[in-house]
Amino acid sequence: MKIALVHDYLSQDGGAEQVLRAFHEVYPDAPIFVLFHDRNKITAFDNTDVRESFFRFLPFGKTKYQWYLPLMPIATERHNLHEFDVVLSSTSAFAKGILTRPETLHISYCHTPTRYLWTDTHEYIADLKYSWFVKMLLPRLIHKMRLWDKMSVDRVDYFIANSRTVAQRIAKYYRKESDVIYPPVTLPAWVPKETTGDYFISGGRLVPYKRFDILVSAFNRSGLPLVIFGDGPELERLKESARSNITFVGRISDEEKFLLLRNARAFLHPQVEDLGITPLESMAVGTPVLAYGVGGVTETVIPGVTGEFFMEQSWEAVFDMVLQFDPKKYDPQVIRARAEQFAVERFKQRIAQYVTDRYDEFSRGLQQCKIELW
Repeated sequence: MKIALVHDYLSQDGGAEQVLRAFHEVYPDAPIFVLFHDRNKITAFDNTDVRESFFRFLPFGKTKYQWYLPLMPIATERHNLHEFDVVLSSTSAFAKGILTRPETLHISYCHTPTRYLWTDTHEYIADLKYSWFVKMLLPRLIHKMRLWDKMSVDRVDYFIANSRTVAQRIAKYYRKESDVIYPPVTLPAWVPKETTGDYFISGGRLVPYKRFDILVSAFNRSGLPLVIFGDGPELERLKESARSNITFVGRISDEEKFLLLRNARAFLHPQVEDLGITPLESMAVGTPVLAYGVGGVTETVIPGVTGEFFMEQSWEAVFDMVLQFDPKKYDPQVIRARAEQFAVERFKQRIAQYVTDRYDEFSRGLQQCKIELW
């Protein structure tokens, strides 16, 4: 069984890239096909057989790749995968649109149907820092890409969703069934908490839809200490509006992140995510999660056991939650045990078994077709 891995592109190190790394650990000999690989930002695959599309030849193709959005479907279709028995794609955009032979099984691990084409189109256009003229043209381009995206799902034999939330979106937008395998979470060595600091913590990519702004508004009013880690286009705006009790630590190492998470009173998660890796990382060190109770986090956080939900995405709801929060109600070991259900090794075992089972089914189906034709 000769396997290839396909990913949209390697330009940031996030949850999707963690999934790809796990795929590569299961299938270390499988080449990885991507639109482009920015080695200045992603070094984890430097010694791997990464095969890039023609994007690697385009001016600013790795730094200003958004300029070439209309070319991404074409570049994806030009990946030559004819020599492989199984293709395992990891995608939230283009990789599911690859072309394969009839004898090739295509399994697509879907992080979410493309956000800017389906769930977040209006917000995406509004948040872009482009001129009014470009924003006027974008809806027509997005419409055409939405048609290609819908067509591309017919090239997938089996979908895996990274959560039940995403499975529902796949059913809604693509009219396809999917199986759920939760993404992997890197768990640090378990060190029981001895004390808890006086601060709350949040972080990740600082982008508008993650709603760090409501955290800043809530903690400006409460005066309680808040630490925010991570970088992104919202960083300066958030800093300008934050008072002195809110600390921004920027991009930090995993070791620093886990130490901050371990000593915090609670992790705050104000956004809607497909699943949400950082809340699980918080639980991995025994720290409870206070989250907006919508999306994938409802599948990982257990209210009253590993955290709590606030049901309105507003600073007022966050304000009330943090003022009432009592960390003594939660057992760090129980919280850690919940996170262990999402460990990398479990994920790799499930993926390996899934691919083997689906390939056996697929091969029997091909053989049955040959017998009936004969």
